[in-house]
This record gives sequence, C-alpha cells and structure tokens, in this order.
Amino acid sequence: MVRRHPSRGSTVSQPFDSGWQDCQRSAGDDPRFIPERIALVLSGLAAGGTERVVCSLATHWARAGRQVSVISLDDETTPSYYHYPPDVEIVRLGLTPRPRPPLSAALAIFRRARAIRRALKAISPDIALSFLTRQNVLTLAATAGMRLPVIVSERSNPDRQHPGAVWDWLRNGLYPRAQRLVVMTEGARDCFGPRLAGMASIVPNPVVLPAGWTCRRGGSRVVAVGRLEPVKGFDLLIRTFAAIAPAHPDWTLTIWGEGPERANLEQIRTELGLDDRVSLPGVTSTPGAWIETADVFVLTSHYEGWPNALAEAMAAGIPVVALDCPHGPAEMIRHRHTGLLVSPAEPGRLCEALDEILGSHALRETLGAAAAISASRFEPDQVMAGWDAVVSSAMARVQARIRHRRRRDRRPELTAGLAKP
Repeated sequence: MVRRHPSRGSTVSQPFDSGWQDCQRSAGDDPRFIPERIALVLSGLAAGGTERVVCSLATHWARAGRQVSVISLDDETTPSYYHYPPDVEIVRLGLTPRPRPPLSAALAIFRRARAIRRALKAISPDIALSFLTRQNVLTLAATAGMRLPVIVSERSNPDRQHPGAVWDWLRNGLYPRAQRLVVMTEGARDCFGPRLAGMASIVPNPVVLPAGWTCRRGGSRVVAVGRLEPVKGFDLLIRTFAAIAPAHPDWTLTIWGEGPERANLEQIRTELGLDDRVSLPGVTSTPGAWIETADVFVLTSHYEGWPNALAEAMAAGIPVVALDCPHGPAEMIRHRHTGLLVSPAEPGRLCEALDEILGSHALRETLGAAAAISASRFEPDQVMAGWDAVVSSAMARVQARIRHRRRRDRRPELTAGLAKP
C-alpha cells in the first residue's frame, strides 16, 4: 500500500473509535453537516466518468476544509488522469483487478477487501463513499463490524450492465448494510427492490465544459461521441445519416471515439459511399473540445448509465436528438422543448427527427437555447450540493439510530430504579 500524504499532514489524527464519537457529537440534525474525515473508494485513477466525479468530490470537500482520502485499488504505475489538490491523501493499494480463474478470483476478492479494511482503519474516516458495484461490495465487506457508515454509488445501468452472478449475489446481500445508495437516474433506482429504492438518492453527474471554449459552429456538422462499441449504436447512426444525406448535401457526420467497432463502422461508411462525409477521427486530444464545432448532437445508444456527452452538449447549447434508451435521455430531455426524443422501437423516427432538425435553423436555435437552460441543473455547484445532502442524510440516519439505541439501553436501568423499595 502506497500513501501520498496531503501537504498539511496525515489525516490519521485520532484513533478510529475516537473519531467516530466526535462524528456522533457533531452531526445532530444539521442538514448541512459534512463530517470532518471522508474516504472515497474506487478501482483506479485513470480517465473515466466515475474517476472524474470522485476527483470533483475530493476537491469540493477538501476546499470546504475536510480531510479527504482517496483509496484506489490500482498502483502508482498508472498516473492519475485528473488533478487532485495537494491536501487530498491518495492511497494506492496495488491490487489492480484483472481476469483470474475462479479460485484465484475468490482469493483476490478477499485480499482486496482486507486491504481496503486496513486502509480505512489507518485513515480513520467518519464516513466512506464507494463507487461502482464491485468496489461497493468490497467496501461493505471490508467494513463488517466497523462502526463506519458507508454510502455506495452505482454508476452504470443495473438492468444491462451486470458484473457477474457472484457479484450480483454479493450486491443483493450487502447493499442493505449501506447508509445510502446513490444512483444517477430514476430508471437506475427503479432497478432495485423497494428496500434499496427507498434508501436511494438520485444525483446526476456534474457537467464541466472545457475552460475558455469558443463556439465555432456553422459548419453543418452532426456529432456523436463515445467508445466505438455495439452498445453505442453508431452503425444505426451512419445508416440513418446515409438516408437523409442527399437532402442535406452540406452536412457531415463526425463520430469521436475509439474502440473495437472501428473496422465495422468504416466498412459501413464505405459501402454507403460516405467516406467524404462521415469521419471517425478517434479520441480528441482535448477532452470536450468537440462541443466547439458541433451543430447537432445525436445519441443512438441502446442503453446508458448516464450519458455524459448528451449532458455536455445540452449545457453547451447544442440541439440534441436522442434515442429514448434506458436510462437518462428521457430524464434529461423534454421532447420538442429541450431536444428531440425518439423511441428505440421505431428507428425510422430517428431518420425523421434528424431530417427535421437539419432542415430548420430556427428549430436548432430554439432547442439549443432551451437545452442550455435546462442543463443548468447539472452545474457542479448544484451537483456537489446534492452530494452534501446525501452525506448529511446518512450522518443524520446514523445519529438517529444511536439515539434510539441509547434510549433502549436506558430503559432497563430506569425500570430497575423504580423497582427499588
């Protein structure tokens, strides 16, 4: 285990039980209460939506004067893609998950849970937050018997993205031990049974547009963004664009991203005679730079956990067309007010929607302006306030249980006192 201590000193300032008692005394019923020491647990510090959110949370709470530690299962050979403030402690466990035979995998799960437990005891946080199913399961297993509240966060689509039968079984058994469950959409919340759905909070991802970005639209460019894989439906997008391309000769299609579907998509493009109108430039060297030149954004995914690129497009005032896939688009777009929403069961409607929006400058302007206003709910300050509320709620719940336990424990003493002559 490798620890990068914050510049102001170690976060381990008190024994674990002492810190927990301080937390109990401080929380009360203050809805704004954020505990002093916070631990965040995730699989690694590479690029990704979850990794970006964890960095944003660590930065937010560190700036609020809290002692924040980030526990990562990977090692220092993978540099952090996102910049953490120097006063955030980084703990690298050096246990990067990788495919293993069943017995070896079971032992690896045990080792990772044990390492997380040791790290948490060394850090002595008042609360722990974990991200993604496997890390959630490991953290809940690691904290068994510890008086440490845990908030788990699902960042995917529970209906479609299964970590495996064993992990599903462990999730069903361990998630009820969490203080709160955080999901990004109502659809994701509804994937869980009534008990877990009742303890769930919906907090979307924050949208952070590139600093100093400049609008350079007007090039008649349709844009899509995502990993080149079947679930993103880019084959459907290219075929749809081919159907309307003759009616809109000035328009082009750019699909940003990289992945295993590249060869297939390039073949479809060539077969449809669109080599000069459909480009697949790969991954942009400047994250988010695509928003500067996109005139229309299209989402054709079969399913999503939270479509970050769609939220970014809306925040940038780009008119959007999206398939109403599970989950996210229907909660982000109000059809014909902030974008065009198309039923996945009627792919022909996607062609109609794209044809309509490319043919009307006025519609693009109206939808783009409304989308930017609607997406203000995804601004970082609002999303961070949502996380603050979740943490405060979890601490209040713990405090209520402690009070109930103390009242229950005092009853026998009072009864015994009254029984004395």
